[in-house]
Amino acid sequence: MLIIKKVIYGQIRRLADRTKTEIDNIVLDSADLPLTLLIFVTGAVVLEKIGPFGVDGELTRYFFVGLRVTTVLAIIMFFDRLLRSLIKTYSEKVDILKTSGNVAQGIVRIVVLGLGVLILLDSFGISITPIIASLGVGSLAVALALQPTLENFFAGIQLVIDKPVKVGQFVKLDSGEEGYVHKIGWRSTWVRMLPNNVVVIPNKVLTNSKVLNYYYPQQDLAVLVQVGVHYNSDLVYVEKVTIEVGEEVMKAVKGGVPDFKPFIRYHTFADFSINFTVILRAKEFVDNYLVKHEFIKRLHKRYAKEGIIIPFPIKAINYDQEKAG
Repeated sequence: MLIIKKVIYGQIRRLADRTKTEIDNIVLDSADLPLTLLIFVTGAVVLEKIGPFGVDGELTRYFFVGLRVTTVLAIIMFFDRLLRSLIKTYSEKVDILKTSGNVAQGIVRIVVLGLGVLILLDSFGISITPIIASLGVGSLAVALALQPTLENFFAGIQLVIDKPVKVGQFVKLDSGEEGYVHKIGWRSTWVRMLPNNVVVIPNKVLTNSKVLNYYYPQQDLAVLVQVGVHYNSDLVYVEKVTIEVGEEVMKAVKGGVPDFKPFIRYHTFADFSINFTVILRAKEFVDNYLVKHEFIKRLHKRYAKEGIIIPFPIKAINYDQEKAG
């Protein structure tokens, strides 16, 4: 039977190697040793039934107890290896497992072993109802004692499933803090702010807060610059010059989007100027600072060269009135 298993297992392995998913390989690796144990159990049962050297009396009971233990052990081993391998394989793809993969593997092992022990006791005719009842009472006491921790734990699971934020994304909280998501743990989420400080936010607070994610629906974002020109300006020419400067910035400045075509929209007849908005684009949130910085410098220089005036308010002081006061 072991030879047949080896041949069939080898064929299945070759088929699994051709697929794109890793799950089939993980299942095969996890089932290798447990399957060997089950084949051993099956062979032992067959030999006991049809072989010339069966066991009798007290030995029979110990024999089947051993087989039962081996079967349960094989099942426990399979699920333990399977679940821990899945966690290890996908820990780099699931944010919360990047920093808590070892803890998750430990929890899985404890749960699987605990269930295995209960199944084994039940198979021997030992009542597990008192044990389950004791575990229920104990779990309730622990849950009450660790209520805040458990709230954050389940909030962390909600963050993983719902995915409102991911590690590496730039977010702004409703409390005003903004920065890159550095780590999503079981209890809290760490946000690294631009001054290189870290804000640690309990997962419960994060899930109940409004969060602005600058990476959704896409990472690049619009950069809006407000500009005003003199009423005597040729608005068509102003638009042409401004767009030329914007295109230059998009192609020359690191963080700009080279393929994006800047544009402007006039919107206000103000007291001293005709105001408009210039729409540029940056690859990500922090790039908007440099894009805006370079655009303002280059636009000011180009306007001066082209004779386009950016007006500013002038205040006149009445000296006679000041003296009279």
